[in-house]
Amino acid sequence: MKLFRLVPAPILLLATLLLPDLAGANPVRIKDLVEFDGVRNNDLIGYGLIVGLNGTGDGIRNAPFTEEIMSNVLERLGANMAGEQIRPKNVAAVFVTASLPPFSRAGGRIDVTVSAIGDAKSLLGGTLIMTPLTAADGQIYAVAQGTVIAGGAAAEGEGGTIIKGVPTSGSIPAGANVEREIDFQLSSLSSLRLALREPDFTTAGRIEKAINENFRRSVAVMLDSGTVQIDVSSTRMASTAHALGRIENIIVEPAGKARVVIDQRSGTIVMGEDVRIARVAVSQGNLTLRIQEEPLAIQPNPFSPGETVIVPRTNVSMEEDVGTGLAEIPSGTSLSEVIAGLNALGVAPRDMIDILKSIKAAGALHAEFIVR
Repeated sequence: MKLFRLVPAPILLLATLLLPDLAGANPVRIKDLVEFDGVRNNDLIGYGLIVGLNGTGDGIRNAPFTEEIMSNVLERLGANMAGEQIRPKNVAAVFVTASLPPFSRAGGRIDVTVSAIGDAKSLLGGTLIMTPLTAADGQIYAVAQGTVIAGGAAAEGEGGTIIKGVPTSGSIPAGANVEREIDFQLSSLSSLRLALREPDFTTAGRIEKAINENFRRSVAVMLDSGTVQIDVSSTRMASTAHALGRIENIIVEPAGKARVVIDQRSGTIVMGEDVRIARVAVSQGNLTLRIQEEPLAIQPNPFSPGETVIVPRTNVSMEEDVGTGLAEIPSGTSLSEVIAGLNALGVAPRDMIDILKSIKAAGALHAEFIVR
């Protein structure tokens, strides 16, 4: 039986989350709104080898680079592998990635992530051997080694295979030792910029005002919607670090755009507190079309000439659910009134996506409409 649902066409089961966005939110610390220019993580990458796998490593014929790196490692350790063919199943070539935090010092430890690049089935129980990690400038900043904690499990038999999670990637907590420090002298900076994660002129202006009021002098100036510049010398603090430590804990009430975000994959709606709906009338109803095939087979009598004939038979029916009629949603002055107006329609939550799209198309929804 075929079932068609027309006007509106619900895509997903909808779970409506009514969460306020930054607009009208409670005051927060500046450190939760901005990034400090120059104070950031640095990505590292390396190419290494995992050993000790239980027969779940790379197939050497399909991953010749695994044999090459294994031969290089063994030769560095004094084993002559010239002309030898190695066919182990307990090794796997991996990419090793890590993030070097700001102000990391030599001797510190950082977490690393390993990901198979060949046809290995699982990295569970393997050990990463010494792997240098380089940054974008080509310099080695850390060296990784340790036992891998895989993110899944796999089991295989003659008649089937089961995989849970992703066993071909894993992590090594504190698996890399920092060998080189990033050359960044924070104390030498005479000015510093704050980069807003969500650029907004109102929020940037409030940050500028809050900082100047806290220091009781002109310390900050807004350059644009996403940048506030700090004059470090005007703070009269012992160092740049002292100034940032004071600035990042200043409380600011941020502002933001009114937004409606719809995730069609999960069927989630998030509406900001400043969302407004103009006065509009909405009618909602469902039309269901059912098509059921019931073919009939006509056969000749036993031992008589003839052949079986299939006679098609189709039952078609159309049903229309009782709709809500034409309901009026009054002009919304707050989020609660907007929701009260939408709930007045008495529709199922899964139909809310189509209603909001239609209201936006009619020009009555005054908010940024984002569909993911």
